[in-house]
Amino acid sequence: MADKKKKNLPPEAQKYQAFQQQREIKRPVIKNCLKAFLVGGIICCIGQAISTFYITFFDFTEKTAGNPTTATLIFLTMLVTGFGFYDHIAQFAGAGTAVPVTGFGNAVIASAIEHRTEGFILGVGTNMLKLAGPVIVYGVFSAFIVALIKTILLQWGGL
Repeated sequence: MADKKKKNLPPEAQKYQAFQQQREIKRPVIKNCLKAFLVGGIICCIGQAISTFYITFFDFTEKTAGNPTTATLIFLTMLVTGFGFYDHIAQFAGAGTAVPVTGFGNAVIASAIEHRTEGFILGVGTNMLKLAGPVIVYGVFSAFIVALIKTILLQWGGL
């Protein structure tokens, strides 16, 4: 809390704020960042291995291997989430599992699993897309803006 706001608090509230700060558990930020970095890196290494597999055995190029690699990662994440292992990994790694595309797959399937008792249409279908819909909309919108800026800069640079 800012010092200016602390001065406006009554003396009892100021004492409570000081007491609360003494009792507050300090978060191990460096340790959490290292765990997130390592687990996120492992996920990316798995993705690279899948991409190399597609390039080697299915005659994809580096450009064309991206889409099946992403789909495979999401599928594997959904399997791991369905068996209940992803929550343990995410609890350990934090943002290391949320940032890669696997976090998106986990969020979608976790919503579907949570609402499966409400039926396939109103439960699974509706709640699964509560997160996926905004992610897709903002992803497409961001891609449009980047492409528009790139097009304008290329046209402007060509003058």
